[in-house]
Amino acid sequence: MAARKHLIDNVKKTVKGRAQLGVGAFADALLVIPKTLAENSGLDTQDVIVSLENEHDRGLVVGLNHNTGEPVDPEMEGIYDNYSVKRQIVNSGPIIASQLLLVDEVIRAGRNMRKPT
Repeated sequence: MAARKHLIDNVKKTVKGRAQLGVGAFADALLVIPKTLAENSGLDTQDVIVSLENEHDRGLVVGLNHNTGEPVDPEMEGIYDNYSVKRQIVNSGPIIASQLLLVDEVIRAGRNMRKPT
């Protein structure tokens, strides 16, 4: 939630043109994480996202309680995330997505080469 808010509020305003669309799309893609956690916990994803956004807008660090579906303060629950792991995950995501797109292009090129002319 914090990364998405930072991208929308700060980074998107500093880029011009089509890059703004890319920043917005990447920021929205980050919502997949809390949505997936909520869905796997059997919770209503829209309610969870709205409640997490409301708490984050109040300036709080928020996490998701999988049992109740309510936002919680991870520090109060004794949950500490390793910064280096989070940084690596965020840095790896776009690289992996780019690699998948390249594989798709290679497959399309191979199909086009097989077509008789």
